[in-house]
Amino acid sequence: MVYGMGFATNSTTLPGLIGKGGLIISDSLNHASIIFGARSSGSKVKVFQHNSPQHLEEVLRENIAEGQPRTHRPWKKIIVVVEGIYSMEGEICRLKEIVQVCKAYKAYVYLDEAHSIGAIGKTGRGVCEHLGVDPADIDVMMGTFTKSFGSSGGYIAGSKDLIAYLKSISPGHMYATAMSPPVAQQVISAMKVIIGEDGTDRGARKLAQVRENSNYFRQELRKMGFEVLGDRDSPVMPIMLYNPAKIPAFSRECLRRNVAVVTVAFPATPLLLARARICISASHTKEDLEQALEVISEVGDLVHIKYFKH
Repeated sequence: MVYGMGFATNSTTLPGLIGKGGLIISDSLNHASIIFGARSSGSKVKVFQHNSPQHLEEVLRENIAEGQPRTHRPWKKIIVVVEGIYSMEGEICRLKEIVQVCKAYKAYVYLDEAHSIGAIGKTGRGVCEHLGVDPADIDVMMGTFTKSFGSSGGYIAGSKDLIAYLKSISPGHMYATAMSPPVAQQVISAMKVIIGEDGTDRGARKLAQVRENSNYFRQELRKMGFEVLGDRDSPVMPIMLYNPAKIPAFSRECLRRNVAVVTVAFPATPLLLARARICISASHTKEDLEQALEVISEVGDLVHIKYFKH
């Protein structure tokens, strides 16, 4: 099922899936839409350390043993919520281990693939394909059309019964405006390119190119001495700035040299963990990347954010 807005996909689906007497266990660095949806569901929300299956197991074990607050009755439902690629970290979820933990403790898995669908995996099918996880082991798969598909909106994928239920209860589906025809067609066209239904190998070439571009750019930034977060093959790469005063300096000096960068600060990140978030595209040429690297290196020296030796 599709939604007209990516943020609303998470924030209006979670309250439909779980309510009072339920338990949501969320990664500590999940997106604001997940946090908003979890809080508005009325269920108990617990957080586990970022991308740590070991801590997730501890949190699950402890809360299953204790049960609901005051009554100590068993939880009606437990949902573990994770992201495929974390939007502000560029890290790929340790999905295989997390699924194993959830299976052992009979918890449902909710996977947000906003940044991973259409970007990683041999055929662009996201983090499940990339890590060799069976999609049938994921109870709820969520994604957006704003990244790899160049459109807007979001989707929820799951069993037929789940989708039929959500269509009758999710306010983001029932009361919000539907996707407009041009927006929907853009998604369909992009999807056909990615999976090769357009009769060419353009999608496969783009997927290979975005991987190559991402790995090259991250490697070069690290060689220059920047602190770059994220995993190999991830197209999201944050450059750590830390000092809030460096945010406008880095952004404006890059713009002055004709390179536009996205800087991220509080409340999207903790106050002293400001960063510039680079998102690599398959359309970036080698010349584009080299020009951007040259400018970022020059500005990095100027504002003193090369925290490691070359």
